[in-house]
Amino acid sequence: MSTIANTKDAMAQARSRMEMAVEDFRKELSGLRTGRANVTLLDHIRVDYHGTSMPVNQLGSLSVPEPTMIVISPWDPSVVPLLDKAIRTSDLGLNPTNDGKVVRVPIPPLTEDRRRDIVKHMHKVLENHRTAIRNIRRDVKEAVDKLEKEKKISQDEQKRSLDELDKLTHSETGKIEGLAALKEKELMEVK
Repeated sequence: MSTIANTKDAMAQARSRMEMAVEDFRKELSGLRTGRANVTLLDHIRVDYHGTSMPVNQLGSLSVPEPTMIVISPWDPSVVPLLDKAIRTSDLGLNPTNDGKVVRVPIPPLTEDRRRDIVKHMHKVLENHRTAIRNIRRDVKEAVDKLEKEKKISQDEQKRSLDELDKLTHSETGKIEGLAALKEKELMEVK
Protein backbone atom coordinates (compact mmCIF):
# COMPACT_ATOMS: atom_id res chain seq x y z
CA MET A 1 0.00 0.00 0.00
CA SER A 2 1.44 3.37 -0.99
CA THR A 3 1.85 6.05 1.66
CA ILE A 4 -1.23 8.07 2.39
CA ALA A 5 -0.67 11.80 2.87
CA ASN A 6 -4.25 12.85 3.70
CA THR A 7 -7.78 11.56 4.15
CA LYS A 8 -8.67 12.31 0.54
CA ASP A 9 -5.88 9.95 -0.62
CA ALA A 10 -7.05 7.36 1.91
CA MET A 11 -10.64 7.40 0.65
CA ALA A 12 -9.57 7.37 -3.01
CA GLN A 13 -7.37 4.35 -2.34
CA ALA A 14 -10.12 2.58 -0.39
CA ARG A 15 -12.68 3.21 -3.14
CA SER A 16 -10.35 2.05 -5.91
CA ARG A 17 -9.25 -1.14 -4.09
CA MET A 18 -12.81 -2.04 -3.06
CA GLU A 19 -14.09 -1.50 -6.61
CA MET A 20 -11.36 -3.87 -7.84
CA ALA A 21 -12.56 -6.49 -5.32
CA VAL A 22 -16.16 -6.10 -6.56
CA GLU A 23 -15.02 -6.38 -10.20
CA ASP A 24 -12.97 -9.49 -9.39
CA PHE A 25 -16.05 -11.04 -7.73
CA ARG A 26 -18.14 -10.20 -10.81
CA LYS A 27 -15.56 -12.03 -13.00
CA GLU A 28 -15.57 -15.05 -10.66
CA LEU A 29 -19.37 -15.23 -10.92
CA SER A 30 -19.34 -15.10 -14.71
CA GLY A 31 -17.25 -18.29 -14.70
CA LEU A 32 -19.79 -20.20 -12.62
CA ARG A 33 -21.89 -22.49 -14.74
CA THR A 34 -25.63 -22.08 -14.87
CA GLY A 35 -27.98 -24.02 -17.12
CA ARG A 36 -27.54 -21.40 -19.85
CA ALA A 37 -24.77 -21.13 -22.41
CA ASN A 38 -22.47 -18.15 -21.94
CA VAL A 39 -19.12 -17.67 -23.70
CA THR A 40 -17.51 -16.36 -20.48
CA LEU A 41 -17.89 -19.90 -19.14
CA LEU A 42 -14.80 -20.88 -21.15
CA ASP A 43 -12.70 -17.85 -20.14
CA HIS A 44 -10.41 -19.72 -17.73
CA ILE A 45 -9.79 -22.69 -20.08
CA ARG A 46 -6.36 -22.56 -21.69
CA VAL A 47 -5.10 -24.49 -24.71
CA ASP A 48 -1.47 -25.39 -25.42
CA TYR A 49 -1.09 -23.99 -28.94
CA HIS A 50 2.41 -24.26 -30.46
CA GLY A 51 3.97 -24.30 -27.01
CA THR A 52 2.01 -21.30 -25.74
CA SER A 53 -0.87 -21.50 -23.26
CA MET A 54 -3.70 -19.48 -24.82
CA PRO A 55 -7.27 -18.74 -23.75
CA VAL A 56 -10.01 -20.30 -25.90
CA ASN A 57 -11.34 -16.90 -27.01
CA GLN A 58 -7.98 -16.08 -28.69
CA LEU A 59 -8.08 -19.18 -30.89
CA GLY A 60 -11.40 -18.60 -32.59
CA SER A 61 -14.75 -16.87 -32.44
CA LEU A 62 -17.26 -17.99 -29.82
CA SER A 63 -21.00 -17.77 -30.27
CA VAL A 64 -24.20 -18.91 -28.58
CA PRO A 65 -26.56 -19.95 -31.39
CA GLU A 66 -29.09 -21.36 -28.89
CA PRO A 67 -29.53 -21.11 -25.10
CA THR A 68 -27.83 -24.45 -24.37
CA MET A 69 -24.98 -24.45 -26.92
CA ILE A 70 -21.65 -22.67 -27.33
CA VAL A 71 -19.98 -22.91 -30.75
CA ILE A 72 -16.27 -22.24 -31.23
CA SER A 73 -15.13 -21.56 -34.79
CA PRO A 74 -11.32 -21.67 -34.65
CA TRP A 75 -9.27 -19.58 -37.04
CA ASP A 76 -6.88 -22.51 -37.49
CA PRO A 77 -8.74 -25.85 -38.03
CA SER A 78 -5.74 -27.78 -36.63
CA VAL A 79 -6.62 -26.46 -33.16
CA VAL A 80 -10.04 -28.23 -33.09
CA PRO A 81 -8.80 -31.40 -31.31
CA LEU A 82 -6.84 -29.26 -28.82
CA LEU A 83 -9.93 -27.18 -27.99
CA ASP A 84 -12.02 -30.34 -27.64
CA LYS A 85 -9.51 -31.91 -25.24
CA ALA A 86 -9.02 -28.73 -23.15
CA ILE A 87 -12.78 -28.33 -22.62
CA ARG A 88 -13.27 -32.04 -21.93
CA THR A 89 -10.52 -32.11 -19.26
CA SER A 90 -11.62 -28.84 -17.57
CA ASP A 91 -13.50 -28.87 -14.28
CA LEU A 92 -16.74 -27.77 -15.98
CA GLY A 93 -18.03 -31.25 -16.75
CA LEU A 94 -18.74 -30.48 -20.42
CA ASN A 95 -18.61 -32.88 -23.39
CA PRO A 96 -17.85 -31.03 -26.62
CA THR A 97 -18.29 -32.49 -30.10
CA ASN A 98 -16.51 -31.43 -33.26
CA ASP A 99 -16.76 -32.01 -36.99
CA GLY A 100 -13.15 -31.04 -37.74
CA LYS A 101 -14.11 -27.42 -38.41
CA VAL A 102 -16.02 -26.22 -35.34
CA VAL A 103 -16.37 -27.31 -31.72
CA ARG A 104 -19.89 -27.51 -30.31
CA VAL A 105 -20.23 -27.42 -26.53
CA PRO A 106 -23.69 -28.46 -25.33
CA ILE A 107 -24.52 -27.10 -21.87
CA PRO A 108 -26.41 -29.84 -20.03
CA PRO A 109 -29.03 -28.92 -17.46
CA LEU A 110 -27.66 -28.86 -13.92
CA THR A 111 -28.66 -31.50 -11.41
CA GLU A 112 -29.98 -30.37 -8.02
CA ASP A 113 -26.78 -31.60 -6.30
CA ARG A 114 -24.55 -29.80 -8.80
CA ARG A 115 -26.55 -26.58 -8.29
CA ARG A 116 -26.05 -26.84 -4.52
CA ASP A 117 -22.30 -27.49 -4.98
CA ILE A 118 -21.97 -24.42 -7.22
CA VAL A 119 -23.91 -22.27 -4.73
CA LYS A 120 -21.69 -23.56 -1.89
CA HIS A 121 -18.58 -22.68 -3.92
CA MET A 122 -20.04 -19.25 -4.71
CA HIS A 123 -20.58 -18.59 -0.97
CA LYS A 124 -16.89 -19.39 -0.30
CA VAL A 125 -15.86 -16.96 -3.06
CA LEU A 126 -18.28 -14.37 -1.62
CA GLU A 127 -16.77 -14.73 1.86
CA ASN A 128 -13.24 -14.35 0.43
CA HIS A 129 -14.26 -11.10 -1.26
CA ARG A 130 -16.04 -9.83 1.89
CA THR A 131 -12.81 -10.51 3.78
CA ALA A 132 -10.81 -8.65 1.11
CA ILE A 133 -13.07 -5.60 1.49
CA ARG A 134 -12.79 -5.75 5.31
CA ASN A 135 -8.98 -5.97 4.99
CA ILE A 136 -8.95 -2.90 2.75
CA ARG A 137 -11.11 -1.09 5.34
CA ARG A 138 -8.68 -2.11 8.11
CA ASP A 139 -5.62 -0.91 6.13
CA VAL A 140 -7.19 2.46 5.34
CA LYS A 141 -8.49 2.89 8.92
CA GLU A 142 -4.97 2.29 10.25
CA ALA A 143 -3.59 4.87 7.82
CA VAL A 144 -6.21 7.46 8.86
CA ASP A 145 -5.57 6.74 12.57
CA LYS A 146 -1.85 7.20 11.95
CA LEU A 147 -2.48 10.58 10.26
CA GLU A 148 -4.44 11.71 13.35
CA LYS A 149 -1.78 10.37 15.73
CA GLU A 150 0.91 12.29 13.82
CA LYS A 151 -1.31 15.41 14.10
CA LYS A 152 -1.62 15.71 10.29
CA ILE A 153 -5.42 15.72 10.60
CA SER A 154 -7.86 16.69 13.35
CA GLN A 155 -9.95 14.20 15.35
CA ASP A 156 -13.07 15.55 13.63
CA GLU A 157 -11.54 14.89 10.22
CA GLN A 158 -10.52 11.41 11.40
CA LYS A 159 -14.09 10.68 12.55
CA ARG A 160 -15.59 12.00 9.28
CA SER A 161 -13.17 9.88 7.23
CA LEU A 162 -13.87 6.73 9.24
CA ASP A 163 -17.65 7.28 8.90
CA GLU A 164 -17.22 7.71 5.14
CA LEU A 165 -15.02 4.58 5.07
CA ASP A 166 -17.72 2.58 6.89
CA LYS A 167 -20.39 3.76 4.43
CA LEU A 168 -18.14 2.81 1.50
CA THR A 169 -17.43 -0.61 3.05
CA HIS A 170 -21.15 -1.31 3.54
CA SER A 171 -21.94 -0.13 0.02
CA GLU A 172 -19.28 -2.29 -1.68
CA THR A 173 -20.11 -5.33 0.50
CA GLY A 174 -23.76 -4.80 -0.44
CA LYS A 175 -22.83 -4.85 -4.13
CA ILE A 176 -21.12 -8.26 -3.94
CA GLU A 177 -23.92 -9.67 -1.77
CA GLY A 178 -26.47 -8.44 -4.32
CA LEU A 179 -24.52 -10.02 -7.18
CA ALA A 180 -24.29 -13.29 -5.22
CA ALA A 181 -28.04 -13.30 -4.50
CA LEU A 182 -28.85 -12.81 -8.19
CA LYS A 183 -26.44 -15.56 -9.23
CA GLU A 184 -27.84 -17.93 -6.60
CA LYS A 185 -31.39 -17.26 -7.84
CA GLU A 186 -30.24 -17.90 -11.42
CA LEU A 187 -28.48 -21.13 -10.39
CA MET A 188 -31.38 -22.54 -8.41
CA GLU A 189 -33.93 -21.73 -11.12
CA VAL A 190 -35.04 -25.03 -12.67
CA LYS A 191 -35.91 -24.71 -16.33
